Amino acid sequence: MIRIGVVEDDPAGVDRLLGHLDRFQRDHGESLRISRFADGADLLHDYRPDWDVLLLDIRMERVDGMTTAQRIREVDPEVLIVFVTSSPQYAISGYRVDALSYLLKPVSYQELEQEMLRCVQRLSRRERRQMLFSTTDGARHRVDLADILYFESSRNHVLIHTLDADLATVGTLKALEAETVGAGFVRCNNGYLVNLRHVTGIDGATCRIRGGARLQISRPRKAEFLDALAGYIGARGTAP
Repeated sequence: MIRIGVVEDDPAGVDRLLGHLDRFQRDHGESLRISRFADGADLLHDYRPDWDVLLLDIRMERVDGMTTAQRIREVDPEVLIVFVTSSPQYAISGYRVDALSYLLKPVSYQELEQEMLRCVQRLSRRERRQMLFSTTDGARHRVDLADILYFESSRNHVLIHTLDADLATVGTLKALEAETVGAGFVRCNNGYLVNLRHVTGIDGATCRIRGGARLQISRPRKAEFLDALAGYIGARGTAP
């Protein structure tokens, strides 16, 4: 699944891009998870490096696209940025934020299709670590670690909470902790193993998870958890 953010303050422009992306899914068999943002400020609010591609308008009212891209690059060196603009002179500035390319408005389907194919090719070169889980009903599921929000210990099995669904798998939290070493998963207490990329905030002894979950941070694990979270955020912000 490719996670795409459409950042555009013109409703007609948004509708055009969403229509093209929907057609791209049908034409090329790609699964896209698309979110819409009204402007740069909307995207930057509580931004986490979870996106694969951003289609970013340059001329917006509150925070323009170039400023938005510069602030994103401070914390996310990996997301692919494609500028959408009515002014080709902005293309040169895109190199400063390592933009993949730019599209001129009004964007045609063929132009967007070519850029999306480039994005798919770039993303396919990146290693996406996956795990194969045997669920309690006997089925087997391959899941991207990046899509897992957290693991939850539940009696004699483990619940896997992902961006799209919850799965119940056989095994133990201790075994999963060992399997995910180095992948950004840390225990906040004895019952939860959290993917740090989906932590959206800390409220005292509670961590907020993307999607709305709030998990208790136990006192014995709090220092270790906060240190790991700070290290993860710092590493993402300084990656080459």
